[in-house]
Parts: sequence; structure tokens; C-alpha cells
Amino acid sequence: MADITEIFDHKKLVKEKLIPFGFEINPDQHFYYYQKILPGSDFVFTIQITEQGSITTEVMDPVLNEPYILHLTKAVGGFVGNVREQYKKILSEIAENCFIPDVFQNPQSKQILAYIAETYGDELEFLWKKFDDNAILRRKDNQKWYAVLMTISKRKLGIHSDQIAEIIDLRIQPEQIKSLIDHQSYFPGWHMNKKNWYTVILDHSVPTEELCRRIDQSYLLAKK
Repeated sequence: MADITEIFDHKKLVKEKLIPFGFEINPDQHFYYYQKILPGSDFVFTIQITEQGSITTEVMDPVLNEPYILHLTKAVGGFVGNVREQYKKILSEIAENCFIPDVFQNPQSKQILAYIAETYGDELEFLWKKFDDNAILRRKDNQKWYAVLMTISKRKLGIHSDQIAEIIDLRIQPEQIKSLIDHQSYFPGWHMNKKNWYTVILDHSVPTEELCRRIDQSYLLAKK
């Protein structure tokens, strides 16, 4: 059974990637659409994606001029199996090329990502397929990183808990690191150079307003 929710689960649409992939836009109804003939049949596959990321699909039988739905059921057979395979293949290609992982769900994570997008126009970059819960943010002018977001066990920060935390690593001047680290709100930079980076858990232990100021400082330090 071909399940759209499984393919696009925890993924976020990047609208700018739809047109290069081959989507067209319907300006009147505010959605993007993509069509393709499914290999091994004359069926027409259509997918529509709204600007908010809602997805609908249809496979049309041109002979009967009606939607084909057997690939969405548990029906078996060579023909329906091929349609289902091609359908899932196209959806997987769209998910890989036009979406990014939507890993960071904590309220503060979303707040700072919204602040970064509005202030700097930057989005998370997921550079490692094997570690799709790690992402970076970097300046456009010199490509230097100014923030790293990850999900790790709190125990890796020296906290006696196996709870998974969403964290951010930020840059700092080496002479300031000693006075900042308190192992409660500010931790040595996880997986980064501890002389130049520190870690904050995104759970409001550091107020969002203060964290945004520190993001600004890290952004400036990445220019050097």
C-alpha cells in the first residue's frame, strides 16, 4: 500500500525547489502541480502541493477517463504492483529533492528558526544523510557556519538523563567561553571546538530573546 504520509512524514516543503524539479504553478488557486506518465502504463500521475505543503495525488486511467485507485489498496498483481512502485518512486524523488527534514519540533526551536529566516533569510541545511537530525546554518557571503542544530541525549552534555534534547551550537570569542559555561544553561560545544563554540538546550532554559542576541553575535563572528 502506497502511503503518502509515510513518505513525507517529518519533512518540510522548500517551495523554491519545486519549479526546478519540474513543477508548474497555478497562480489562481495557489498550488503547484506536476504531471508524469507512469512507466509501464499510460496512466497519468498528478501531484498538487499547496504553498502550505498540503499534498494531493491522482493517477488517471486515460482509457476509462477516471481515477485509478488500486495502487492505494492491498490489491496484488503485476500491473498494479508496477503502478504502485512507480507511484512511490516519483513521490520519493519529490520528497528527496523538494523537501527537507522537519526534525526540530520544540517550540523554542521553531521560534529561533523563524527568527533566523526572517532576519537572515537562512534555512537549515542537512548535510549528512546518515545523520538527518543534524543541520547547520551558514552565512551566504562566505559559507561559514554560525549555528549547528542537533538532537542528542542529555547525558552527552553531562546531565543524568537519557531524554533526547534539541540543541544549538553557537560561536563565541575564546576569552568569553570560561565565564559563560555553567553546565546548566550553557554547555561546552557539543561535537565542535570547545574553545570557540558552546551549546544551549532549546527548552527555554535560555530565554528566546537572549538566545536570538547570541545568534546575532555568532553570525558576526562567522564573518571573520
